Parts: sequence; structure tokens; C-alpha cells
Amino acid sequence: MATDETPLDAAVLDAAVVDEGSSLAVLQAVADPVRWTIMHTLAARPSCVCNLQEHVPIAANLLSYHLKVLREAGLVTSEKRGRWVDYALAPDASARMRAALPDVLNGPVACATTDAAAGPLSR
Repeated sequence: MATDETPLDAAVLDAAVVDEGSSLAVLQAVADPVRWTIMHTLAARPSCVCNLQEHVPIAANLLSYHLKVLREAGLVTSEKRGRWVDYALAPDASARMRAALPDVLNGPVACATTDAAAGPLSR
């Protein structure tokens, strides 16, 4: 499987290199079920707060708080349109989440096998 790396992809990956504090903020942001629902909704399409409230039935002030946490973690972007604010999943949100994981989880996954002579789960 060949990968075509565009300049945007390289820039996204470079921007995804985060320090430990930023990693913790990203992981804490996505660990909350309400914020995960918001991200799932925004992954489908950008939305204003009024549309988000249909998918995330919480008080408006709580929704604003959760959106602020996601914005500060760099996972969501916002754009003011008159009286409305439109929110979208940040273009590098998935790269930021991957970069926040410990290196051991970002590498290739080793498959465990069972070998009768060597014992269970030998590699």
C-alpha cells in the first residue's frame, strides 16, 4: 500500500508533534463522552451550536464549555458567521490524537502466535 504524502500531510504531522502537556490536554478532551459525541457529530459535517444541541442534549452553557475545551486542545475550529459560530473538526484532529498517544501505541502492532514448542504467545 503506497502512501502519497502531500505538503499538507507533512505539515499536519509536523504540527501534531506535541509536548507532554498538550498530549494530556488532547487525551483529557477526548476522554469525556460529551466531547467525544461532539467530535463524532462534527466529523460528519461542520455545525453551528444550535444544530449541535440537537445531537448533544445538554444545557447551552455546558455545550459552550465542552466546545472551548476541544478548541483549546486544537481538535475543533470555530468561525464566526454573523451572530452564529460554526464549529468544525480541525483538519489535524486525528493526527493530534495519534501524536498524543505514547510512542509504543503509535508503532506497528505485533501479532502474538502460539507455538507448541516455544509455548503460548511466543514471537
